[in-house]
Amino acid sequence: MTDIVGRSADAGPTANLGSFRARDGSLGAACRLDLNGPHAALVVGKRGYGKSYTLGVLAEELARASGVAPVVVDPMGVFDGLTAGADDVSATVDRSPAVAADAVPPRAWCDMLGLDPSSGPGALVWRAAAEAESLAAMRKRVRDVDVPDAHRRAAANHLDLADSWGVFASDGLTATDLADGKATVLDVSGRVAAAMNAVVRAVAAGLYDARVANDVERLPWLLIDEAHAFFDGVAGPALRRLLTRGRHPGVSLVAATQRPSALPEVAVSQSDLVVAHRLTSRADRDALEAARPSYMGASFGERTPTDPGEVTLVDDATEAVHAVTVRERDTPHGGASPRASDVALEPDA
Repeated sequence: MTDIVGRSADAGPTANLGSFRARDGSLGAACRLDLNGPHAALVVGKRGYGKSYTLGVLAEELARASGVAPVVVDPMGVFDGLTAGADDVSATVDRSPAVAADAVPPRAWCDMLGLDPSSGPGALVWRAAAEAESLAAMRKRVRDVDVPDAHRRAAANHLDLADSWGVFASDGLTATDLADGKATVLDVSGRVAAAMNAVVRAVAAGLYDARVANDVERLPWLLIDEAHAFFDGVAGPALRRLLTRGRHPGVSLVAATQRPSALPEVAVSQSDLVVAHRLTSRADRDALEAARPSYMGASFGERTPTDPGEVTLVDDATEAVHAVTVRERDTPHGGASPRASDVALEPDA
């Protein structure tokens, strides 16, 4: 088997994903994944079967590759191991990622804060977001505007809440910061959903816009764990744009989730690579089945792997389906669940 998954021509950087698996379960040739061109990829699997582990393997390979800029959105705090254990994996972890307030568009500010844009407070926040470059400036504009006190107080309280999240800063992350050649892990664990979504909205839009304007040379890869939490929030429009329009400027999106049924249909239909671990939920299988290509033949249910680390890989570039065993991580994996038996306690007196 000579074709590289994601392309038929052997040129440019590739990722070592693992090994192709024969029908009898034996391992065959190395499974290499194209990193030379942009992709929209979906990694799915029920809890405990290796979804986040596979995302970590891909992040390791991207960190080793030239010409790419990998960014990992970590809502569970499990990817900091990328910075340890392998000298050739260049990665950093940002445990307090912040973005500029004006990187989130005015309408998204209303959605993020749960405000009706046609209401008094919503209109105030919309106008402040449209006219100010920082959260501090937005708050000042709301304080100084001549409107009914009730509207001003409500808008100010919502902006105070946004300030308490600690994810907005005038010197927030830019695409240039994220395209320095290292893998960047954005640890958003512990943040409320709206705050996590604000970071992802700004980062996804920033990477896309920077490539359109040719402000960064490396091709960005945005890897998002628990992606359903972002497609359903204010980050959703920016992620959908990467799925439908990211190929032209060269921006890749890899969405990983335990719940493909919670993703919008476009997240499945626009993915040219689907990496499916074991799924047992009928709704989740049906979500993949709705976009199953004709060349796949058997259903996802019939092809679903049974053991952790095994995947069914659907490659739309070569119109092929592969059984693959994902390789072991070269850096520590932080996604394992704790066990009571691992806790050493003194016996009760």
